[in-house]
Amino acid sequence: MPPVVAALRTLAFVGASATGKTTLLEALLHKAGAIGASGSVERGTTVSDFDPLERRAQHSLNAALVHLQHEGTRIHLLDTPGAPDFLGQSLPALEAADTAALVISASSGIELMTGRMMDWAARRELCRMIIINKIDALDIDLPQLLRDIQEAFGKECLPLNLPAGGGTRVVDCFFNPAGEADFSSVERAHRALVEQVVEVDSALVERYLNEGDVDPRELHAPLEQALREGHLIPVCFVSARNGAGVAELLDVMVRLLPNPAEGNPPKFLRGEGSAAIPVQAVPDPARHVLAHVFKVTVDPYVGKMGIFRVHQGTVTRDSLLYIGDGRRPFKVGHLFRLQGKEHTEIASAGPGELCAVAKVDDIHFDAVLHDAAEDDHMHLLPLAFPVPVHGLAIEPKRRGDEQRMWDLVQRLVDEDPCLKLEHVAATNETVVYGLGELHLRALLERLVDVYRCEVNTRPPRIAYRETVTAPAAGHHRHKKQSGGAGQFGEVFLRIEPLPRGAGIEFVDQVKGGTIPGQYIPAVEKGVRQALDGGVVAGFPVRDVRVVVYDGKHHSVDSKDIAFATAGRKAVIEAVRAASPVVLEPIVNVEITAPEAAMGDITGDLSSRRGQVSGTRGLQLGTLAVLGQVPLSELTGYQSRLNALTGGQGAYTLAFSHYEAVPPPVQQQLAGQYRVRDEE
Repeated sequence: MPPVVAALRTLAFVGASATGKTTLLEALLHKAGAIGASGSVERGTTVSDFDPLERRAQHSLNAALVHLQHEGTRIHLLDTPGAPDFLGQSLPALEAADTAALVISASSGIELMTGRMMDWAARRELCRMIIINKIDALDIDLPQLLRDIQEAFGKECLPLNLPAGGGTRVVDCFFNPAGEADFSSVERAHRALVEQVVEVDSALVERYLNEGDVDPRELHAPLEQALREGHLIPVCFVSARNGAGVAELLDVMVRLLPNPAEGNPPKFLRGEGSAAIPVQAVPDPARHVLAHVFKVTVDPYVGKMGIFRVHQGTVTRDSLLYIGDGRRPFKVGHLFRLQGKEHTEIASAGPGELCAVAKVDDIHFDAVLHDAAEDDHMHLLPLAFPVPVHGLAIEPKRRGDEQRMWDLVQRLVDEDPCLKLEHVAATNETVVYGLGELHLRALLERLVDVYRCEVNTRPPRIAYRETVTAPAAGHHRHKKQSGGAGQFGEVFLRIEPLPRGAGIEFVDQVKGGTIPGQYIPAVEKGVRQALDGGVVAGFPVRDVRVVVYDGKHHSVDSKDIAFATAGRKAVIEAVRAASPVVLEPIVNVEITAPEAAMGDITGDLSSRRGQVSGTRGLQLGTLAVLGQVPLSELTGYQSRLNALTGGQGAYTLAFSHYEAVPPPVQQQLAGQYRVRDEE
């Protein structure tokens, strides 16, 4: 039987890389008796980093789920990657948790990823807590770090405990009104906590002012309210390495953190767009089922597995569940609880439980599972994922493997909402997009290690275009006689520029049947073939109007092929006379980085023919630079940005418009085209 809702806790451990999230989970599992000994990231023996690629890289690449029991409470813990490249794994974990536990290294302090995850958790209205790890490290300033946290995230960040004994233990500050700590005062910390909690209840405030103190054991309901409202963000100190604060952290989870009925309910919506109606899931095991798939994995042996959280109702083996608005239900043949890579079959799962089903081909990320017809248009408020902009063109090393490669990459893309696969018609390339070089490198390594699919890669070609800037005329007579039936067709046309984005407009203004109507489609075909193939530098000609106004035909020798050839050569002549230019895509770029690097970033953008349009301040001493840059100048930009920001920078792109390239660039592109043409 699933535990009652009150005996469940779910936390997502989030934060920057190298803060010790995985090691902390190992310490918690060991202290709770879930494992016999703590594993090591360096030795590749941790429960959550079970993927061979993670063991080789010695850091998390995927979100992983573990659980433990403490004082009769089941605690689900989600370990997430800290690198910005893997936000597609970290952010969905927030959808499954009641509490976002932001882990900060006492050595490194607040990093850019720290602020980003805190901001995302706040936007999802999750209860939040901060765990300061590595309190036994050398040369650290914990009082200053606590001040930095309060300055960055607000005065509501208050310590639940304080380090003592030189970081070898911690002392509680909530239930314990006095004691010795390495810094600050336990009594002062206790008073600050109680005052912060009672502020949510006017009757408690009056009682506190009259009596001077309130027993913390009476503050459970107002504490949960303070957590829900973000009025309190508790801070806990811990060392996963020496065990200081680990047992106390387990006690905090059980005694103070919200269960599924106490946290803020997920934001379900019924319907689409502006017509969507908010629906509140109630953590009642007797109601109809509402569950959300927050992670999908595809294993070559197990098949597709959907990992989900039950928000309402009870899922059992043999349950019939619908996937979104699917018309046919699937039968839950096996229901699993996950402990890293281990799958334990369970009979049922109630509200607040995290579990998985396997071998359901239609299941997908962000799907809502339900068993009632009225829920077929239900979905969760979408997460604002960063847009994948780092592209890599791929092709299989073995000819004939194109479809297999596409299918395998699509499987991996299905697991990560921050990966995108597309065929770019303008360049005839298969391009996979991710959040950075590390992101795509992990995908390629998985292709080889798991599926034995090797690919060649290169930067994607830039989708240049050509157009004309002035009207011009073109004419060609195609005449061919070779003993038998000949070929004859003559075409007069003119070309005119159109506004950007207009494409190709073909106009027939032939009068008097000089070109019979049955040959006009052939003329158009020839014109479009020439424009698609390019004239100046081999890129498609767009934003032009081609007007065919005269021509000649022969009653015997005129054929479609003759008029197609005449149309093609006539339009090439017209384009060359119409002051043609090569256009390049210009993108809007937004770069997020530490304020100290802004001068270097703006200077670098200027050297890339970019224009900075402004900046806007973010938290934690970071700024966002806004501007426009030619896409061709951003090839390999993430590496350069990493060098300028010490790995703390990120950027997003969005197409803006096409613009003429500078004359030297056009000459270079035209020269390359002539060389290819000659070859």
